[in-house]
Amino acid sequence: MLRSPIDYPLTTIHESLLMNMHRAISTYLFRHSALGVHLLDQVANAGIGQVEIYCDRGHFDYTNPTHVREITGWFSDSPVKIHSVHAPVSRDPQETTHHAVVSIAYLERQRRQESMDEIKRALELAERVPFRFLIVHLGVPGEEHDLRKYDAALTSLEHLRLFAGQRGVEILVENISNDLSSPARLLEFFRHTHLRDMRVCFDVGHAYLDGDVPEALNLLQTRIAAVHLHDTGGDWDDHRVPFEGVVPWKEVIPTLQHLAPEAAWVLEVRGEEPAPPNPADLVRVFDRLENVRSEPRT
Repeated sequence: MLRSPIDYPLTTIHESLLMNMHRAISTYLFRHSALGVHLLDQVANAGIGQVEIYCDRGHFDYTNPTHVREITGWFSDSPVKIHSVHAPVSRDPQETTHHAVVSIAYLERQRRQESMDEIKRALELAERVPFRFLIVHLGVPGEEHDLRKYDAALTSLEHLRLFAGQRGVEILVENISNDLSSPARLLEFFRHTHLRDMRVCFDVGHAYLDGDVPEALNLLQTRIAAVHLHDTGGDWDDHRVPFEGVVPWKEVIPTLQHLAPEAAWVLEVRGEEPAPPNPADLVRVFDRLENVRSEPRT
């Protein structure tokens, strides 16, 4: 039976964190709530060593100095580290309206500039607490393919990569469900723009919805720097807990381990209201995934 986090002495929690620094959890789990120390304490008490912060103003208001001080202050005093930050997908703190959608691939210069400004606000978090990666989307879900959008995205990324690099952050492009950033399209984008050193955050659930996960891993293998782990029922991007959907984990995990052994595993599952899963319960998911990884390959 899984012990409650309060049953673990502090020294045990810290030892567990050091042993599991390759495990990370996205605060997307708590996206319906304002991110606060009580939620981050749950992550620490579960023995999870790294966090990806999901930048949605209703969840984490990276434009609010008080909220930023609260969160960065917690990380300054904690053995838990920020592994990555997910760039905002909207400038709207309430919901994603068409006007507020953030995209680095807008053809309209003004909208693209507004999007870059919003992403830079999230990147400024690195001036207060270090993190390794910023995860960005190429376009929005369902967006159609257009070579002009590749050129627009290149312009955005050249600017943002300079801004990020000055703060010690590497930008990763995530594969999402659209005609710009499926795994095959991302390779086309890199060839078209000559971004030979650009790396990716490989999203397992999105890759399944686009086709074949092992095939997608083989396409992007040398570029994978981080991995988003979540399952799907197969019809839409529902961010289920692994093993609660249709992703063939016994095939995916050994392939992932073989092709991208250094990539951190970021559990990016959807927390539903009124009570998302406790991070302590998700530790068993990591254990199960690692058991699959340790099984002999056939």
